[in-house]
Amino acid sequence: MTSVQSLAELSVLIRQVREAAEALEVRLITAALQAAAQAFREAADDILEANTLDLEASLEMAVPELVVEWLKLTPERLNTAINILERLSQLDAVTSLTHRPQPAIAPTDHAYWLREPLGVIALVYEAFPELAIIAAALSLRAGNGLILKGGHEASQTNQVIADVFQSVLAQVDLPEQLIVSLSPSEGEAARRWLMQTSELDLVIPYGRASLVQQVMRDANSPSLSTAIGNCYLYWAPTAPVEVVAKMIIASHRGNPEPVNGIEKILVDEKVSSVAERELEHLLKESHLSVKEVVPPTLSSHPGTTVEEIWQEAQLNHTVLVTRVPNLPVAIAIINRYSSGHADCIVTNSYQESMQFASQVHSASIYVNSSPLFRRNATHASAIALGMSPQRGLKSSRITLETLLTHKAVIKGLGNL
Repeated sequence: MTSVQSLAELSVLIRQVREAAEALEVRLITAALQAAAQAFREAADDILEANTLDLEASLEMAVPELVVEWLKLTPERLNTAINILERLSQLDAVTSLTHRPQPAIAPTDHAYWLREPLGVIALVYEAFPELAIIAAALSLRAGNGLILKGGHEASQTNQVIADVFQSVLAQVDLPEQLIVSLSPSEGEAARRWLMQTSELDLVIPYGRASLVQQVMRDANSPSLSTAIGNCYLYWAPTAPVEVVAKMIIASHRGNPEPVNGIEKILVDEKVSSVAERELEHLLKESHLSVKEVVPPTLSSHPGTTVEEIWQEAQLNHTVLVTRVPNLPVAIAIINRYSSGHADCIVTNSYQESMQFASQVHSASIYVNSSPLFRRNATHASAIALGMSPQRGLKSSRITLETLLTHKAVIKGLGNL
């Protein structure tokens, strides 16, 4: 791991990471990803042993139960991260390629896009040791440099992971500054310096909402918000209870965190009470707790205590249920209280589905489809670090495409 003692030292480090990324050759990216996959398979026992030590230490540090669950690196989770390294190594080069047609400025112009690396990315995260591997894989494939700032609760696991990456970079003759993991010895100071600098091309926070909100509030470099849980579902009167239940249950199958977990159900008042009780039974069979609560207010001066449960993620396998008079009210509630990265409707009405899709402000809308999140997606180009509520992205999934920038190139015939 790399230690920095001041903001000035961090600035020097960022410049070194940028120089390493700018000198990166495409042929070495594939070699590095392949070597990393092999190295992590060989180091799996060491990584899991270090993680056990972190878990034991977390008991003494009174780490919250949720964070301990995220910290727990199972062989399955580690293997998923290694598979992502292997799959990304098989992709063709993603930079300096035409992307999609760009509207021409004049009739004789020809225009297109070039995809290029962003530059230097920082991932600020808590627990989730495998995220370092996944973020590094995506950053390498995109041609970026990466700075990792993990939490103290995963310090020993993060150290082993950092050591593996350093050995791989040396093996394929790449500079060690390409992937840098900041030492936890500076505590919160290193995170504070990352927020103070404006030299990063992107900062991605990942963890509890408190961490994400702090980074988004304090970062002087461009930042990308992430979100976990607090997804909403509107249950229309025409939708069968079995479909509703399957969507909700599937959304909570995230490993280890339900990124798109449906935690709030807005039941149309025309849905029968019998159907609602059946839904509660089906959810409880899948080990989800169901809690009926009063609907949130839409007044300009909402109450603090009641409203908090509607705008915060539960992340405890609990689903809140309330009744709403109609779809417009449901849409208003979602736009006000949802995290905004993945919200759902279950309906047999085409008109309702179109109204929901056009009026809900969330980054991703799911119509009669579960928002279940998979990092290691079927298509390698859709492999994702997490989900973002920020609109304007091509997708709310944080993928390889998110870590690239697009440059418009307009070519004319010289007829000015």
